[in-house]
Amino acid sequence: MSTAKRVPAPDRNDFMDVDGLLNDEQRQIRDTVRAFATAELLPHVADWFEAGTIPDAPGLAKGMGALGIFGMHLDGYGCAGTDNVSYGLACREMEAVDSGLRSFLSVQGSLAMAGIHKFGSEEQKNEWLPRMAAGDAIGCFGLTEPDSGSDPGSMRTRARRDGADWVLDGTKMWITNGNVAQVAIVWAATEEGIRGFLVPTDTPGFQANVVHKKISLRASITSELVLDGVRLPANAQLPLAEGLKAPLSCLNEARYGIVWGVVGAARACYEAAVDYAGSRVQFDKPIAGFQLTQRKIADMLVDVNQAGLTAWRIGTLKDADRAHHNHVSFGKFANVQAAQRVARASRSIHGANGITLEYPVMRHMVNLETVATYEGTEEIHALSLGQAVTGVSAFR
Repeated sequence: MSTAKRVPAPDRNDFMDVDGLLNDEQRQIRDTVRAFATAELLPHVADWFEAGTIPDAPGLAKGMGALGIFGMHLDGYGCAGTDNVSYGLACREMEAVDSGLRSFLSVQGSLAMAGIHKFGSEEQKNEWLPRMAAGDAIGCFGLTEPDSGSDPGSMRTRARRDGADWVLDGTKMWITNGNVAQVAIVWAATEEGIRGFLVPTDTPGFQANVVHKKISLRASITSELVLDGVRLPANAQLPLAEGLKAPLSCLNEARYGIVWGVVGAARACYEAAVDYAGSRVQFDKPIAGFQLTQRKIADMLVDVNQAGLTAWRIGTLKDADRAHHNHVSFGKFANVQAAQRVARASRSIHGANGITLEYPVMRHMVNLETVATYEGTEEIHALSLGQAVTGVSAFR
């Protein structure tokens, strides 16, 4: 007569054992980034959020560079060359602290560095990528404009030839890291179509202005870029970047980081809610013992774990070169909404305490409002998925 094996109860913080799907190297990367984020960033992030900035962005860049996570999914040029799941895990652990910190990571690696890696010349790659991987140089990515967000093809920034040089004029908006960057990847319309340019930020005519009075993504530096007769040599153009597909492919890399990142934000809100519900006593017992609270926690539990499984699956598809850009749209669309639901429920469980920076939930909640908008709004991803399924475009 056989004895039934006793199955251990699920881990409340990883109920579906998502991390059990990881290999040893991925677990090591997860633990290394989590330890760095917990020790070096978490104790300060509420103060950074309240101040509306990152006080020492160059120092943060050097710390992340030493960790090896800038451009970690890229090969060569000082980059770590990890798989995409590992990069996703780094994004998850950073955003578990704050969306602004994951944005710092993904703008550097998935937008600026990936743009140079995909479309740059060998000279451009060798000049910039090792320095950016080490955190010795910070990059930003100039695509969005004040009047051109979801429709980047309508951009007004222009690049014209003047002899052997290029001259750029225009304005870019909502640019992460713009005021601390040494190089900007700027996209402009030319007579031959949209092209990308490497713009050192000390070039005459280039100006970055900090965007103030934000109430979301405050532990981040957001800028307006103004290009007024910025003259560049011919070799400043990214030679392989032709048309709108080039910057959109970079955005897809950043969206992939968001798919994982928001799982971290959701996890942080969920864990905070469970801990708070267990310690907050009302009517002579912890509020964790009330049915309405348990229903909220159950919904949060499902959202966090389903989002984690979605991120892992898209990561494995990406590592197998089978991830379509619509898979990434699926992940951003689903996971951001899930994270928003978790953050709202967690704030409710925290009651009045939930609106203070003593707890992480309101900070995550307002950050996720920005995450839902950038790298493609919820509506744009819904239409992308609708077109993928029906074969009919509803964009125009």
